[in-house]
Amino acid sequence: MTDHGSGPSLTVGERDPELADRLTEALIAFNSAATGAPDRSVLSIKVTDESGGLVGGLTARTWGGLCDIDLLWVREDSRKDGWGSRILLAAETEARRRRCDRLSVSSFTFQAPGFYQRHGYVETGRTPGVPGGHSVVHLFTALTDAAPRPQ
Repeated sequence: MTDHGSGPSLTVGERDPELADRLTEALIAFNSAATGAPDRSVLSIKVTDESGGLVGGLTARTWGGLCDIDLLWVREDSRKDGWGSRILLAAETEARRRRCDRLSVSSFTFQAPGFYQRHGYVETGRTPGVPGGHSVVHLFTALTDAAPRPQ
């Protein structure tokens, strides 16, 4: 759908990687200017098996002392092998190396909030309305004693 009135036009569509890159760039510049924290970077961790198949992995971003996990996934046949914990520990270690003092993540109620809670993460809120009566659970952990704590 496109609105072609006079002046700027509004377009609604599917995924637009170029738009995502431009928005990310603009928001990074705005956030850095507003906070004085220009240290945004991405983080990835990948586990592969002997044949190169993906066992699991994690993507995150770090900025202003916070590491925010976007995705953490482990292949079903490897979930009982401790890979989730090892990946999470590797992310926490790398976050500390990048001078982050706290970490956040969100998980659907049908996914892994209990996994994160077993690793010391505390629930900071929920967003209801996920199909099937589920919610998004927002979790947080401090990586140092000096880190800000949730209220």
